[in-house]
Amino acid sequence: MADTYGVGFYGFGFIGKVHAYGYRTLPLYFDPMPLRARMVGVCTSRQETAERARETLDFEFCTTDYHDLLARDDIQIVHCCTPNNLHHDFLVDAVRAGKHIYCDKPLALNAEEAVDLARVMRQTGYSGKHQMTFQYRFLPATLRARQLIEDGFLGRVFGYRAQYLHSGYINPDRPISWRLDAGKSGAGALGDLGSHILDLVYCLLGEYSELGADLETFIKERPLKDGSGRRPVEVDDIAVINTRMADGSIGVVEAWRLATGAEDELRFEIHGQNGALRFNLMDPNWLEAYDARDPDKPIGGTRGWKRIGTVQRYPAPGGFPAPKLSVGWIRSHVQCLYNFLRCIAEDDAPRPSMEDGAYIQLVMDTAQQSDRQKKRLKVPTLDDAL
Repeated sequence: MADTYGVGFYGFGFIGKVHAYGYRTLPLYFDPMPLRARMVGVCTSRQETAERARETLDFEFCTTDYHDLLARDDIQIVHCCTPNNLHHDFLVDAVRAGKHIYCDKPLALNAEEAVDLARVMRQTGYSGKHQMTFQYRFLPATLRARQLIEDGFLGRVFGYRAQYLHSGYINPDRPISWRLDAGKSGAGALGDLGSHILDLVYCLLGEYSELGADLETFIKERPLKDGSGRRPVEVDDIAVINTRMADGSIGVVEAWRLATGAEDELRFEIHGQNGALRFNLMDPNWLEAYDARDPDKPIGGTRGWKRIGTVQRYPAPGGFPAPKLSVGWIRSHVQCLYNFLRCIAEDDAPRPSMEDGAYIQLVMDTAQQSDRQKKRLKVPTLDDAL
C-alpha cells in the first residue's frame, strides 16, 4: 500500500457524512486499498457543529475557516460538501493550494463560477486529481450499460428518456431552506436532481448539442423556518428538457421534486437500431436489455426484454460483500470515492472530473436561459465557454 494521505472536509451535513461513510467502510470493501487515508481536519460554519463533526469521525482538529484546511501540509485531499454558493471560492483556493479535490454536485452556483474555476485550473497548471460525486455512474447496472453501449449493442442510437423523480417538496408548508434559495442553490430540481441525470446521460451518450427547457415553480411561496412569515420560492420545482445530442439522437430529461408517489426514482430508457436498455434506481440490481437481433419466430422466438443481474458484481478488487448480494444507494458512493482514491494512487485521471462538472453546469445554464427566452439553444462546450 502507498503513502498515507491526510483528508480534510469542508462541510459535514448529510452529504459530508455520506462521504465520511466511504472512508469508514472502504477497507472492508477493497483489499488491498489503493492508499491509506487519515482524517485530519473538518470545517463547518459553526464551532458547535465543527466539534460534533470532529468527534463523529475522530478528526484531529476542527475549524470554522476552510483556509485552516488548505494551509496544512498534512492534508493532501479535500472534500467539498457545502451548499452550492460556498463551492467556488473554496475550490479555487484548493486548486491554488495544490490539493486533490473531491467535490459534491453541482460544481458551483452557476456556469459563470464553474467556468471561472475551470479557467483557473488551466491557467495555474493545476496537477491535482479532481473528481465530482456523480455516483450514479458507479452502480454495476450503469457501468454495464456503458460497456454495452461502447461495444455497439444498441447500434445507432435513436433517442432516450431519462428522469429523476422525488416527491419531497409536495407539501406547500415545507419551510424554506438553502435548497430553495436561489442565492445559495442556483437552481431547484434542475441543479439538485437534474445535474445527476444530465451527467448520467452525458456519461452514456456523449455531449449535448442543443436543448429546449421548460422550468416551472408550482408552489410559489413557502414558510420561513421560524414561522415568522412566508417568502417567494425562486427556484424550479420541475424541469423538463428536450435535447438533441451531438450524435444526432434526441431525448427528454426530467427532474421533478413534485413527483407524487416517487421515492428516489432515477430511470432511463435508451432506444437504438439494434437494441434498447433501461434502468430504474428503485430496482437497482437489474439492467434490462432488449436485443432486436434475437429471433422473433416462432411465436415471438426468444425476443424480449431480459433482466441482467448486475446486483453487486463490481470489477475486482470490489469483492465484498458477495457479488450476488443486493446493491444499495450508498454503495455507489463508496465505489465513486474508491475510483477517486485509486486514481490518486495510480496517477490516473479521474472521471467524472471537475471539468465534466463544469460542462454539466453549462448544460443547466443553457436550460435556464432556454426557459427564460422560450426557445431552443445550442449547448456550448467547455472549450467554447473558456
